[in-house]
Amino acid sequence: MEEQNQQEKETQQQQNQQGKATQQQEQNRPAARYIRLKPFNFIMLMVLTIIFTSGLTIFALTFGDKKVVEVTADREEFSQLYDAFDELKEKYYKEVDDEKLIHGAINGMFEALDDPYSDYMEKDEAEQFNSDLSSSFQGIGAEIQERNGNIVVVAPIKNSPAEKAGLLPEDVIVSVDGKSLQGMSATEAVLLIRGKKGTPVTLTIKRGNSEDLIEMTIIRDDIPIETVYGEMGDDKIAHIRITTFSENTYEELKKLLEQYEADGMKSIVLDVRQNPGGYLNAAIEISNLFVDEGKPIVKLQSREGKPEVVLSEAGKKYKYPIVVLVDNGSASASEIIAAALKESANATIVGTKTFGKGTVQTVTQLPDGSNLKYTTGKWLTPKGNWIHEKGISPDVEVPYPDYYSATYIDPKTVLQRGTVSSFVKSAELILDALGYNAGKIDETFDAATEAAVIQFQRDQGLERTGKVTGDTTYALMDALRDKIQKDDPQVQKAKELLQKQ
Repeated sequence: MEEQNQQEKETQQQQNQQGKATQQQEQNRPAARYIRLKPFNFIMLMVLTIIFTSGLTIFALTFGDKKVVEVTADREEFSQLYDAFDELKEKYYKEVDDEKLIHGAINGMFEALDDPYSDYMEKDEAEQFNSDLSSSFQGIGAEIQERNGNIVVVAPIKNSPAEKAGLLPEDVIVSVDGKSLQGMSATEAVLLIRGKKGTPVTLTIKRGNSEDLIEMTIIRDDIPIETVYGEMGDDKIAHIRITTFSENTYEELKKLLEQYEADGMKSIVLDVRQNPGGYLNAAIEISNLFVDEGKPIVKLQSREGKPEVVLSEAGKKYKYPIVVLVDNGSASASEIIAAALKESANATIVGTKTFGKGTVQTVTQLPDGSNLKYTTGKWLTPKGNWIHEKGISPDVEVPYPDYYSATYIDPKTVLQRGTVSSFVKSAELILDALGYNAGKIDETFDAATEAAVIQFQRDQGLERTGKVTGDTTYALMDALRDKIQKDDPQVQKAKELLQKQ
């Protein structure tokens, strides 16, 4: 018997050393004691093998790690997982859904990472995620993130229903159509927020330190496909805004730069404010347009080894004075570009401190259509700085005016003399910004507020009721949006700096 046991041990050692066996050999090999030949066990073994091997493959492709890592089937630590499943399968008071338990087990592994950027997405969630950076999707148009158990807005997309409704970076979405988002992942929340064009969705928002909750109903629409917008006046300063980094962003930007160069462009304001990021390759390709050949764009740091330096390659370079605009909604790929242009192309950064996302994720699709999105490393600036959870501080800080933080006012709400509400403060902020004296800016609707509203209504050709509701509310919000676009202090500062060069 001892001789037989010794032979079995030697056989097992030889199999472990070989590392890779054919599929037929794997099926014929005797299973270890802790591996039970049940359907669930076989499925879990395959799933876990896919997870670990695909992760290692992507890791190597992304960071060029040449180290060979052997993954064997002998994973004693998963015996508890099998035991737990069998216990529930056999003794739970009602029949369990095998597939649901398997998804839950994988989900649990990702939650245990305590990483808001790593997530397991079932098929439906994966389809929604994959459409984010594709040619089109329908929804409200806002980048969100799970943070400390809350769903937080990173940035609304330009010209989207979310932006038009007044959704702002760092707003916390408490519930969707009355369903709490507490404890949900970002992808789970997206499934509730998105929907068919023309259908409404009601978000309950918590903004800043205010105890009052804001309820806004947004009509879903086609989210703008175009990710690059621009304008150039007689000053020949091209103001180019990038809203996200999708599969077409580089080509859109290159086309616009070619047009402006032909029209006599003298300098560039590259605006990545409220840009939540996107494809890493898009950020690298765009940086390559402005950084001299051979200079560093970004450094990618894997779990092991030295950082891999990504250098600018040969190609068309736009050698113009450049200012990059950033704010607290500039994240990820936006920060990569801001850092690359600052440290390798002498660009000036203007605005407010960026979001601070310094990690890199990859997405692996499993055979059933589900996705594994997980962090594979971190990125460093050309000078080796890690900005994660710290952000990039601008060279010239230009804060937003107070009225930028005005709370969305529900048009269904009636604000009139005697009303005490945070909505009143927002209305007073807007009136003051538009040049109407609303008196003391607080949460009380007094005689001065009423007089300012009447004056505004007269100028807008509205019924002079002295109340803020319905058409008056819409007119106030529209006027504020126009002012923000026309009198943008950060754009003005950027142009002022460029005109001095």
